[in-house]
Amino acid sequence: MIRHIREIAGRYRLRIGILAHAGDGNMHPLIATDTRDKEEWQRVEAANREIFELAIQYNGTLSGEHGIGLAKIDYLPMAIDDATQAFMEKIKACVDPKGILNPGKFV
Repeated sequence: MIRHIREIAGRYRLRIGILAHAGDGNMHPLIATDTRDKEEWQRVEAANREIFELAIQYNGTLSGEHGIGLAKIDYLPMAIDDATQAFMEKIKACVDPKGILNPGKFV
């Protein structure tokens, strides 16, 4: 996996650091970028998509211990089907009926 991420970094001319939890294989690729640079940001988004696709290909997941937030919500359909997402939304509604926990986030 690390080799693939290095290849993606080279292809998109980006610096990608990899933080990880050695015990469970939970990796956190970190792309250093200047968000004001629109062209660079497009390359970051393309690299992110490839990294997420790669994670799914290796039977991984998009989320670690922090769940799915704003940065990954658009990629969630890669990992779960509509029925699973609907089920998760129902659980969230039961636990947080007023929508005050992490508003605007998925789960």
